[in-house]
Amino acid sequence: MTLTSPYLAGSKEWTDAQLLYALEEVVEKELNRHLKVAKDWMPHEYVPWSDGRNFPGQFEDGEPWDPRESKVTDIGRIALVVNLLTEDNLPSYHHEIASLFGRDGAWGTWVHRWTAEEGRHGIVMRDYLLASRAVDPDELERFRMAHMSEGFESDNRHSMLHSVAYVAFQELATRISHRNTGHQSGDPVCDRMLARIATDENLHMVFYRNLLRAAFELAPDLTMQAVRDVVVDFRMPGHGMPGFERSAARMAIGGIYNLRIHHDDVLQPVLRFLKIMEIDGLGPEGARAQEELGLYLAGLESEAVKLDEKLAARQARINARKG
Repeated sequence: MTLTSPYLAGSKEWTDAQLLYALEEVVEKELNRHLKVAKDWMPHEYVPWSDGRNFPGQFEDGEPWDPRESKVTDIGRIALVVNLLTEDNLPSYHHEIASLFGRDGAWGTWVHRWTAEEGRHGIVMRDYLLASRAVDPDELERFRMAHMSEGFESDNRHSMLHSVAYVAFQELATRISHRNTGHQSGDPVCDRMLARIATDENLHMVFYRNLLRAAFELAPDLTMQAVRDVVVDFRMPGHGMPGFERSAARMAIGGIYNLRIHHDDVLQPVLRFLKIMEIDGLGPEGARAQEELGLYLAGLESEAVKLDEKLAARQARINARKG
């Protein structure tokens, strides 16, 4: 791809405004591609409404929630709540990207389209959880209020490039988390619903990944630094929710999302696509960022190996007790 721009590729003088302007044609191209391949779907078609019953409160026949009613596994329930609370903060995410990308032209069209598509995810997940009585509805609402009342401020507001780099990885991380949650849920209805959501997340990842590739052509040094910063300091957007650390630990043990998955299924696919470690001709800052990124990835692989060993030992103990 050859991009037309009034600015020199690799220039140290790039500003966010200049990059937004220079990448506009790429955004339009990727938006058009996205609209051709994305399929509209109806959230209500994925919800088992016939399983639903009234809860206590305004209805005399309301039945309190009982955990024995849930069709999903314990780890599935934990992950579903984490994933839904993450989706619930959509208003804050929209504000973040609209402030960085703007509301005009192709950028603005994408921002609103992305928000509309993401909105389906929270709708269908909440409807599923309540209709199937998979979680305590009172606790879920208290968590939602607490999480959204805190708001959300991205770790990657340094620049537009940092934001694009972050979502390229985060959208894939979210897709992986949804898919693994579905597989571990124990409910085929839940698995089918989360597979549908994951398809959206994958298309969103492709949009941002391709945009990031174009940014490397325009400003390789700045983009390499942004990728380095994002990868080294990566956190999922739901990190501020109540009890997140404990839930994340349970999800790691349960094989829904952990260091091994993060390294193998999220970081590496995007980095390989971009051929990060093969980019040459970088300036001093870009080359330093590339080297630091390589060192970090090597360290992360070592940590993932340690986790693999701990999980294997834990499973061996469980098997021994069962035997």
